Amino acid sequence: MFHRPLTSAARAASRNLRVVPARTFATEAPVSAARNHKVVVVGGGSAGLSISHQLLHSGKFNAEDIAIIDPAEWHHYQPGWTLVGGGLKTTQELRRPMKSLIDPKLKFYNDGVATFAPENNFVTLANGDKIGYDQLIVAPGLTVSPSSVKGLPEALANPDAPVSSIYTYDTASKVFPNIKKFEKGTAIFTQPAGVIKCAGAPQKIMWLALDHWKRAGLYDPSNPSSSPININFATGLPVMFGVPKYNAALTQMQKERGVNALFQHDLVEVQGNNAIFARPDGTETVTKRFDFLHAVPKMGSPAFVKNSPLANAGGFVDVDDATTRHKKFGNIWSAGDASSLPTSKTAAAVTSQAPILVRNLLQVLEGKQPDAAYDGYTSCPLTTEYGKVLLAEFKYGPEPKETFGGLFGINQAVPRRSFYHLKKDFFPWVYYTHMVKGNWAGPKGWIN
Repeated sequence: MFHRPLTSAARAASRNLRVVPARTFATEAPVSAARNHKVVVVGGGSAGLSISHQLLHSGKFNAEDIAIIDPAEWHHYQPGWTLVGGGLKTTQELRRPMKSLIDPKLKFYNDGVATFAPENNFVTLANGDKIGYDQLIVAPGLTVSPSSVKGLPEALANPDAPVSSIYTYDTASKVFPNIKKFEKGTAIFTQPAGVIKCAGAPQKIMWLALDHWKRAGLYDPSNPSSSPININFATGLPVMFGVPKYNAALTQMQKERGVNALFQHDLVEVQGNNAIFARPDGTETVTKRFDFLHAVPKMGSPAFVKNSPLANAGGFVDVDDATTRHKKFGNIWSAGDASSLPTSKTAAAVTSQAPILVRNLLQVLEGKQPDAAYDGYTSCPLTTEYGKVLLAEFKYGPEPKETFGGLFGINQAVPRRSFYHLKKDFFPWVYYTHMVKGNWAGPKGWIN
């Protein structure tokens, strides 16, 4: 169930980890007993909730042995925001009150984290309270930063500006109205260089917009030069997609549908109807005029992670690629978007990471070495038009690791209606009814 056994190198690295004795506060004020927990989970997103509930279901913890820390009032099904941008769902139907998703046996601190003290096994909340732990799981997700692109926050906030983004709750609802009212001119869809949530989403919304304009008679993929709309995909990457098999399919689609690909164009500024892009050498910028812009901001781990002793040089929680255990602190773990795990950051990746982390943490609590290894599995259901999805599934390498290819011999690089219903209907349902409750492990199906 838990993938390949650990390599001898991984076992050796595990033996060299520093495991700080539980709750030793030599230099800090003592933490009250009411605020000590066996496990503290930072983050109430996909990873934090899945892991917390899987640990609870193990039967090895009493009430309030496990605590979750998160400042949010609402939990959002963010993979669905592409569907919002395509006019298929609303942001309101894709969110739930955070407290409604947390089992009452779990302690919930509805606050943010200010700092970590890994040497002394506690975290300090934004309100100044200190929370002690035996084991710490850091899974706060990524921070989306519209201000990383000069002029973008103002353009997104302006209801009259033809600029929108599916990447925040407040801006996702602007995307489809902009698509509907756009009838003529240059459309640009951007993807930044660097790490983002779901690397396929910037072009998912482009394919839906293209299909909408095609159905409205505004775009002819077979003769784009005669169409009133021209479509551009400006990506900071040198390719359409990072996995060769799916990149080949998407590159062919880009050419067949007449989309102009602007590779290694990284959006850095929006000035009125001008988008300014940085080129790879850092000395050149390119300005493109637009009449419609879908912009994807840069993203990164939260500042309280990036500036902590837990982070690597890139600002992510520095964990072993296989075990999800911190490379320095043996009682700290991470999964999800804020982890250093070198795979695409998706909810699908969490379905595979969470059982690995839970298994290994429980092994450590029993005095054993971690024996479960994450192979990098992640997935990106790419909407290529209304009613069809290309289901990219892959692992470290990056190499395809396809569920339906293995079971039925299906080529998942071919867009299919059945995959569309997985994306539109099944995944949102299984997410809230099973995954965040700790009962869903993606391709491995139901657990517990």
